[in-house]
Order: sequence, then structure tokens, then C-alpha cells
Amino acid sequence: MQNSVKENYLVSGFFVFFLIFATQSGIGGLSSSNEVFTYSGQDAWISVIFMGLCLHLIIWMIYRMLGNPAKDIIDLHQMIFGRFLGNTFSLLMIGYFFVSALYVFRTYIGIVQVWIFPSIRTWELAVLFICLIYYLVSGGFRVLTGLAFFSTVTGFLLIPLIYFPIKLGNLNYLMPVWNHSVPEMLKASKVSYGIFIGFEALLVYFPFIKSVEKQAKWAHLGMLTNTIQFVIITISTLLYYSQGLLKNTLYPLLGITKIIEFEFVERIEFIFIFCWLILFFPSLCISIWSCTRILKRVMHLNPRTSLVMILSIFFIVVVQFNDKLKVDALGKFTINIGIYFVFAYIPLLFILYLIRSKRKAKLNAV
Repeated sequence: MQNSVKENYLVSGFFVFFLIFATQSGIGGLSSSNEVFTYSGQDAWISVIFMGLCLHLIIWMIYRMLGNPAKDIIDLHQMIFGRFLGNTFSLLMIGYFFVSALYVFRTYIGIVQVWIFPSIRTWELAVLFICLIYYLVSGGFRVLTGLAFFSTVTGFLLIPLIYFPIKLGNLNYLMPVWNHSVPEMLKASKVSYGIFIGFEALLVYFPFIKSVEKQAKWAHLGMLTNTIQFVIITISTLLYYSQGLLKNTLYPLLGITKIIEFEFVERIEFIFIFCWLILFFPSLCISIWSCTRILKRVMHLNPRTSLVMILSIFFIVVVQFNDKLKVDALGKFTINIGIYFVFAYIPLLFILYLIRSKRKAKLNAV
């Protein structure tokens, strides 16, 4: 099976690092971190490490299944399940990417409404951001790769800000280490998936990477860098907040930014929130692009036509989540289906792929 993507649409394998990093630098770091602390307390950083290590195994499975030659999840579905059933499973994946994008999008709008513009309506922000999404996604995958690069650079520029909570932190808040049971740690790891969500789009844009079979190291490096980043952020948050205060803080990371002061700017949290716009947009745009790509591959729909259709439905659905309880329910639902998709469905595909490959090898040997 040959790579059907034209040469001028491909990107260097080095950019997989930025794509993995940027699609995980989304809104989960702001919205789901306090739930991780609820289950594992001062041991939350261990749960984040465990989740990051497990995702390296998933990336290895993806590269093993989709490499030699490069193909995407649509090709893999057709190879394992046949054309009709395989296309059905591929179309179901549109729902997964759509919900993931919806979760990131609506959570960020909620943060802007709480911290910056309390009186602005959801539909007003939604219209503004959807126009920007259309502009970026219609530019194609190479444009989104460039966006991921700038998002990664922005993420690295924000990392030094953790110096302030570490400077004012209390080391005793991290003690005692491993004071929670294994079930509690696993629950915290499950919730922490909201921080890592987004890398699954690798299943769709895999054929767009040059010599992708030889570039697995960049995907693992992106995952490792993100894991280290999230662990450092988690530890800095634990150092700054007491356990009682932490469990009742809605956005712990944003709360920390309020203590940062410079002579030339006072409200650094406003700048931080708008910088986070650059961080979460690659995850959002690549998820929407994945929906259009699957529709093009399965139903041969023009990407611009399907993009307008998807964003129209996206707007209608977004405005229905008009209170925090609905947004929280959406977040929990997204994390749950993400866990099942990544840690149940992808390993199942991997097992079926190995069985089919062995059968094919035996037939060829006869």
C-alpha cells in the first residue's frame, strides 16, 4: 500500500515533535489538573509520569501498525475489517475527534468568560474563533504544522514562569511520597489523560510525514518533553497550594499566574490566557482537520465543503453548553471515551494487525 499523499504536501519527520507537543499543550493542563489532585493529592506528579510512560507504548503501536509503507487509520481499518465495516469504524472516529475539539474549545471559552470577559456570550466568542479555525484549517496540513511549531515555541517561552511558585512553594506539601493506594493512583492517571489528549490525530496525519517509519524518535521525544513539562507544572502547583486549597481551586495554574509581577505589566494572567490561545489552537484545528480528512478519504467529500458543514454543526453544539455543569460533564465524557479509545481500541487494532500480518506471511510462504 503506497502513500497517496503528494510530495509537496509532506512535512519533514522532524516536525512530528512539534505536532505531538502542540496537540497536547491544550486546555487540559488548565481544567483537569485539580481533579488529578483530588484522587492522588501530593502524589499527582507520579500519576502524570505513569500516564506519559503508557502513552509511549501506544505511540510504538501506532508506528508499528501504520508504517511500512505509511498509511493512515482508514487504510488500517479497511485492511483489518474490510472496506464496508472498516469505513464504518473510520466514520465513527469523526465523532471522537469532534468531541475532543468541542471539549477543548468550550473549556477555553469558559476560561475567557470567567477571567477576562464575564459579560460576553458564548456564541460571540464561538463565531470569532470558528472564523479563525476555518482560515487555518482551510490552509491545509502544512499550515497546521507551522502553527504547531509556533505553539511549541510559545510553550517553551512560558515555562520559566514556574520559577515563581517554586520560589514561594513549601517542600513539605510534597510529603509523604506515595501515600496513596494503587487504585487511587490509577484513577488520577485516568483523569490526567485530559492533559495529554490530542496526540491521537497521529493516526490520521501519519502519511503526511516524510520517511515516517524512520522518524519515530521525534514522536517519542515530543511525548517525553510534554510529560516532563506536565510533571514540572504539577510539582510547582503542589508546592504552592495546600491540599485543602488545591481541591477547591477551579484553575490552579491560572491562580498561580496572579502572583507573578513585572515592572512593565501587572496582570500577567491576562497575557497568559491569550498565550494559551496559541497553545490550544493546534489541538483544536488538527482535530477538526482530521474530521475533514476522514470524510475526504471515506466519502470523497471536498475538504472545504465538509469543513463548512462540520464548523456549522460545531457552532450549534457549542452554544448548547451554556453552564459549567454541562461543560464539566463534557470533559468527563471526553476523557472517558479517550481512555477507551487509546487504551482499549488501539491495542485491539494492534493485536488484530499482528494476527493478520502473520496469516499473510504464512500464505506468502506457501
